[in-house]
Amino acid sequence: MLPINASNARLWSMLGSRGTFGVAMLEAAGGAENIMVLTADLSVTSGLERFRGAHPDKFLNVGIAEQNMIGIAAGLAKEGYNTFVTTFSNFAAMRSYEQIRLHLGYMRLNVKVIGLAGGMAMGHFGNTHYGIEDMALMRAVPGLTVIAPADGAEIIKTVDALITHQGPVFVRLTGAMNNPIVYAEDYNFTIGKAVRLRQGTDVAIFACGTMVFESLVAARNLEAQGVSASVTNMHTLKPLDTDAIEEACSYAALLVTVEEHGVIGGLGGAVAECAARRGGAPRQLFIGLPDRFGKSGDYKYLLRKYGLTGEQIASNIMATLGSRTCNVPESRVMAE
Repeated sequence: MLPINASNARLWSMLGSRGTFGVAMLEAAGGAENIMVLTADLSVTSGLERFRGAHPDKFLNVGIAEQNMIGIAAGLAKEGYNTFVTTFSNFAAMRSYEQIRLHLGYMRLNVKVIGLAGGMAMGHFGNTHYGIEDMALMRAVPGLTVIAPADGAEIIKTVDALITHQGPVFVRLTGAMNNPIVYAEDYNFTIGKAVRLRQGTDVAIFACGTMVFESLVAARNLEAQGVSASVTNMHTLKPLDTDAIEEACSYAALLVTVEEHGVIGGLGGAVAECAARRGGAPRQLFIGLPDRFGKSGDYKYLLRKYGLTGEQIASNIMATLGSRTCNVPESRVMAE
């Protein structure tokens, strides 16, 4: 595996999630003979141009035929290949949903689906290219593991883990080029095990994808206002790390989920389902994209428009705490 250090973290940040995925696959292919990588006419967009040149025998471009791509990948998996497929996250999750449900969920075949540009990373391409329902759909498929890496280093970690992981997986890549850095040094990554990045006592923030960095910014803003917030990178939505949620319910007056995804059925829904089964759980604040289609625009503009910057997340949390519906001591809740 490529080393996780400050220099590489900066490089992966500049490349963005898709470029970093290409780097990870090129590294992985050198030591794994049974890899096959498929794309639906997105070899360059998937960051796989160098991979295609270096390993033409391990690469297939099936054209704009996402449903067929899943079928071909399933057939290759039946023959013993560790198969990776790439297309935009919304096309993978929706156009190929039946094929993923049957070939991957039902048949448990060893196919890893890499959903590119989840959330609003496609910017001016608009709603036809936004992946805002993908995690909800993929979570609903029995037997499918769902991962949303926080940054470039975690993409490297994810691909490395998937080389030896057996079974179907959906990986949701978020963000554009110059992605913010969460990890500049090595750490323990295990599928299904959340990573606590910051300790806190009043508020527990769970985030995935691009929103992990923004949640760390939010926590620093909250600290300046007298509120102590933990931040947990919930990189795996399925299987969910229920222990991390149980622990948060034991100390936090407010659970907060932050995701570049619709507020229905994604990380927020997963955490709420777990907390509800526990009984007596704290109130939960769902931060994500509203349940409606919006307009297209520049990616960073869209994040601000929907309140997904660190400062806006902190302001939203403070407003919720200020409603006095949460049992945080009054002395710890200051006016904005």
